[in-house]
Amino acid sequence: MTLNPPDFPRDVAAVREATGRLMASVRTLDDAALAEPSLLDGWTRGHVLTHLARNADALGNLLTWARTDVRTPMYASGEARDRDIERGAARPLAAQLADLEEAAARFDAAMEALPEARRPFEVEMRNGVVERADRLPMRRLTEVELHHVDLGIGHTVDQLSPAFVDSELAFLCTVKFAGRPELPALELRADEGGRWRTGRWEAAAGGEAAPVVVTGPATALVGWLTGRGDGGKLDSHGSELPAVPPL
Repeated sequence: MTLNPPDFPRDVAAVREATGRLMASVRTLDDAALAEPSLLDGWTRGHVLTHLARNADALGNLLTWARTDVRTPMYASGEARDRDIERGAARPLAAQLADLEEAAARFDAAMEALPEARRPFEVEMRNGVVERADRLPMRRLTEVELHHVDLGIGHTVDQLSPAFVDSELAFLCTVKFAGRPELPALELRADEGGRWRTGRWEAAAGGEAAPVVVTGPATALVGWLTGRGDGGKLDSHGSELPAVPPL
């Protein structure tokens, strides 16, 4: 399966919906809950929420770059990014909520301000990856959906929308893990009918190794590939389920 062309209006709407669900969940918490560990090693829930706010601003910077053609990096530096997350993690719920809402609103405004003619403009993300501006809403959607899971407050991969799961599997297989030497050739088959290939397919094509076929629910495939699931619902048909490198 190839990566579908960006559907900018659809992805903008999906970001708004996912952000609304996230905010509704966060409003059920209290200050003590924010200090508790998240599902991400070494991060409290406060770390996750601060990261989400700063990520909204960082991706908004890239949209501004695309709109103005003035280079605007995601973060001033990697050190500044990490420092901002640590500094904001211990804030009380009211401050976290206000920051996240305001950052989400700024990102929403940046999406709205991007002219259609500038959507194919390419920008550079913090890891050096070049990305089209009209794929940035999908990047933000991934952050919101997966970190909502990472908060550990009842939102699980099983609750991810089918549209997001399909788009995320296509992205992970055709972009993130395509050709990765750490992975064997993989053929993923969702119970719902989708199929994807990723990993070292050049080795399989050359007859060096047969692909590992992994089947199961699409949400379980996303959970496994993103480190949000142990693969317990998946069937690798006699082969060992490969370890997936970190995102």
